[in-house]
Amino acid sequence: MKSLWNRLIKLDRSSSKSLQIQIREGIVTAALERLLETDKPLPSSRELAKELKVARNTVVLAYQHLVDEGFLNSLERKGFFVNPQVYRDRIDQPKNHSVNNAEDCPQWCNKLLQKQPSLQRNIRKNKNWKDHPYPFIFGQLDFNLIPIHEWRECVHYSLNVGEMREWATDQVDVDDPVLIEQIQKRVLPRRGIWTKPENIMVTLGAQNALYIIASLLVGQDTHVGIENPGYPDVRNIMRLKTTCLQGLDVDEEGVVVDEKLSRCDVVYVTPSHQVPRGVTMSQRRRKALLEVARHEDIVIIEDDFEAESNFKHEPQPALKSLDDSAQVIYIGSTSKTFAPGLRLGYMVAPEKMIQEARALRRLMFRHVPANNQRAAALFISLGHYDKMIGRLHTIYKERWQAMNEAIEKHLPSLKCMPNFGGSSFWLEGEADLDVDAMAATLEKQGVIIESGSVFFMGENAPKNHFRLGYASITVDKIESGILMIADYLYGHLPD
Repeated sequence: MKSLWNRLIKLDRSSSKSLQIQIREGIVTAALERLLETDKPLPSSRELAKELKVARNTVVLAYQHLVDEGFLNSLERKGFFVNPQVYRDRIDQPKNHSVNNAEDCPQWCNKLLQKQPSLQRNIRKNKNWKDHPYPFIFGQLDFNLIPIHEWRECVHYSLNVGEMREWATDQVDVDDPVLIEQIQKRVLPRRGIWTKPENIMVTLGAQNALYIIASLLVGQDTHVGIENPGYPDVRNIMRLKTTCLQGLDVDEEGVVVDEKLSRCDVVYVTPSHQVPRGVTMSQRRRKALLEVARHEDIVIIEDDFEAESNFKHEPQPALKSLDDSAQVIYIGSTSKTFAPGLRLGYMVAPEKMIQEARALRRLMFRHVPANNQRAAALFISLGHYDKMIGRLHTIYKERWQAMNEAIEKHLPSLKCMPNFGGSSFWLEGEADLDVDAMAATLEKQGVIIESGSVFFMGENAPKNHFRLGYASITVDKIESGILMIADYLYGHLPD
């Protein structure tokens, strides 16, 4: 039977947290839950170390940290006690308290909720994808590709006193000028964009930029064109603002420029690698799109998705770089190339638009966390960003080649949209293929794929498309994973 302290302090020796940290957390949690009395001493460091099977010094350091923080009192010859002041100004849960089920959905929810975005069709990601051996999941990154040491260096430097004096105060609606300068002079020129600092705003990833733009430009009667198939989150954001959505066809050259476009006030496109098909918009199509936009006064939202990865040609300059009439609002992000959890993006737009975007952002969350902005600025200025792009390009090219060969060899009956970059493949099966059923079966076998029906507008979306990402799966597992998909489709492993 476990002792009291083994039950209170549950050590996970496989955790990234040190044992000392876990011991401190265990003591704090037990105290705040009133499981420890202030007049009774904690076990001695020797006793607790023996019970937890850790080094005595680990417990000594844990106790000392809690004393330094005022959580424990150290009394000579008596031991360590929970500081009674810990419980002051705290409201404890009543002993007979029971959960009120009405809190799940009180009456006012049904009465006042104007929007229910949870009911929209959206991409569903497997939260445990890292536990599967073949995660062909899109939008996540193989942890080994994240430049941990370089980022740690930048975070460490941003925490020195001089740097903290600059970012620790409330910036209200202002971005870190150091990061703005790095985006202006180092990041945007890679995409052929030269602009002023006044035309740049930092966002919590590209999606935050999209929501802000939609909130400022899209009203109930605004006609918005989106690629079909296209990015579901954009479709859902726009549907919260307007009912006038126009699906725009996509072919091998990108979004089709036809009469549908002329009916739009705002158009959203992903020219570098179309979501989800992965095609790169041709130069001819880009010029045609800009010409119509200028003539019809259409605002183009360019989501420069995975712009840096092209494995057969040089990446095409951004659509924004060809725009001489300010019709294009440009959105970029570090999420897919650096660390998806960082949620750091930026937008480039006319100064008036940026001014209003800052004012709206202030009402939402004021500004992006300034410590992350400063660390990101250092990451770019020290050359880590350029080095990371080059490294990812090399690794993704190897994975792209392995994916391309495995799909051609083992999935011959599927239509594969040709692409020369990005981090995914878009596949189409026979008309009667139910990808949802296939994905559910494969998931049980450790293979994660993404159903494609959610990318199409309308309730009767085709069910025979799926997307295979390769940013999160190592090259040595690609062919084995494709073989398992082939085994489902063909009932046997192809020769």
